[in-house]
Amino acid sequence: MSDLAAGVWDTAAVATGVLAELPSLAQVWGNHTYRMVVLGTTTIGLVAGALGSFAYLRRQSLISDVISHAALPGTLVVFLAAVALGLDGRNMGGLIAGAIVVGTLAVLAANAIERLTVLRIDAAMAIVLATFFGVGMLLMRIVTNGDFPGKGGIQDYLFGNASTITRADLATSLTVGGVALAIMLVYWREFALRTFDPDLAATLGMRTRLVDTLMFTTIVIATVIGVKAVGLVLMVAFVVTPPAAARQWTQSLPAMVALAGAIGAVGSALGAYLSIALGTVPTGPVIVLTLFAILLLSLLASPRRSVLLRAARRRRARRALQAELTREVRAHEARAQRVAEQRVPEQRVPEQRVPEQGAQP
Repeated sequence: MSDLAAGVWDTAAVATGVLAELPSLAQVWGNHTYRMVVLGTTTIGLVAGALGSFAYLRRQSLISDVISHAALPGTLVVFLAAVALGLDGRNMGGLIAGAIVVGTLAVLAANAIERLTVLRIDAAMAIVLATFFGVGMLLMRIVTNGDFPGKGGIQDYLFGNASTITRADLATSLTVGGVALAIMLVYWREFALRTFDPDLAATLGMRTRLVDTLMFTTIVIATVIGVKAVGLVLMVAFVVTPPAAARQWTQSLPAMVALAGAIGAVGSALGAYLSIALGTVPTGPVIVLTLFAILLLSLLASPRRSVLLRAARRRRARRALQAELTREVRAHEARAQRVAEQRVPEQRVPEQRVPEQGAQP
């Protein structure tokens, strides 16, 4: 047996041993903490994937990054207000409400800057993101240095901690996410028209600002419900990656939204399971890598938009063009040769010598 075959055999044996040691789905489901992690992240992936499709199609995918960073001061303001009033500052519903309000204000601010100034939308989003995140970091320092009850773990909103998802957190995410999906279904026609043809929507008399506010509010909800579990730094991947993968396989908006939600849910559940199985890795980054693997597979293997198929089509088109040019050149050369062969040679006129004077003619 060659060294290469022995190495492959050893690698397969190690992989088989690792797979044999992974916990079964029944073991994961039987543990309350693991069950909350899987259900919580699946809910986040489903809602963020479905609603993120509109941000993706409107070419404002990074708006989720603005929202997630703006969610930090929103949650901290609510925390400080609740503590000042003697209430529970860690209440998930209150924190999400604060994040939604401030996140919506951040989105409206970015669009207002683009509409009222000469700045482009990417510059406006960068300015709003930095400003709101700066306020959030200032409030985070105040909370960290202050003597506030229940402040432990508040820094998890920066990087997320899926293991802290409780049954109440899951119920809140299901309720808020369900409301956002219901708004999307009720205003489906307005959302679709505003996404694909905003000028026609305005011409038909549609209240475009109201539709935009509703649409971005649902995207805000989809973003902020995952901040505690995933963290504001990685939440943008939940909103952007599933729609980008779904777009490679679909040709209509309903199919894309449905598939993006499914990819977000399945990718989040698989990533959460792998994180639990591996034991020593955080859940959020593993889910992000799982979603990236799905996106990479979609870019390579989708039937109409595959990178490999498009490269093969371009190569075939280039070869066909080269063959056509070669035939044209050869035909031109053949025509030129026939013309040269059919050309009549010019008759030479004999020179007439002038007789010299005195010479006999």
